Amino acid sequence: MKKRNNAFARLVGLLLVSATVLTLTVAATGGAGTSSDPLVTLSYLNEKFLPQILSEVDKKTASREQTLSSKLTEQVKSETQAFEQKYGASSGNASGGTAASFTVVTLNQGQILYMGVGCEAMLRTGSGVCVAASTPGLIDETSGTALAGGLALQQNHLYMATVDSRGVQASANSTKLLVRGNYSVQ
Repeated sequence: MKKRNNAFARLVGLLLVSATVLTLTVAATGGAGTSSDPLVTLSYLNEKFLPQILSEVDKKTASREQTLSSKLTEQVKSETQAFEQKYGASSGNASGGTAASFTVVTLNQGQILYMGVGCEAMLRTGSGVCVAASTPGLIDETSGTALAGGLALQQNHLYMATVDSRGVQASANSTKLLVRGNYSVQ
């Protein structure tokens, strides 16, 4: 029996020595996650992970850019409308007003368009005469001359009032003028 105990003791000792050697070998060679045995390889990061991340960033950036672009467009439209209401688009009507850009004013025969200082008018259709009690009447910006009261306007010539209460009296129905500046219709 002594031989069996001895053989058993040797077997147990051999197993213990083998387990110890194996443990020391694993510890000495390094574990997972070291530079010799990384958890993730550099090639995986460069070839798979980084392009995937960049793709996601590009998608989110494009989405955000589109959202901001639409918000900016709406803001510009809103501000443009507010500006046009305050300064730009024609605020004139049949009885008068102010136009920062040219607006069409239609006069019937006998109606008078009175122009404020600096107001400009261009006769487009019909006919009209200058209304002025004294000189100068209207300045013809196209020809560079002064038009006295009672004289006819030429079509497609641009006229400017340099004195208040100057204007154009329609001598035909549906006389159309392009007007820019302060004016009133009587």
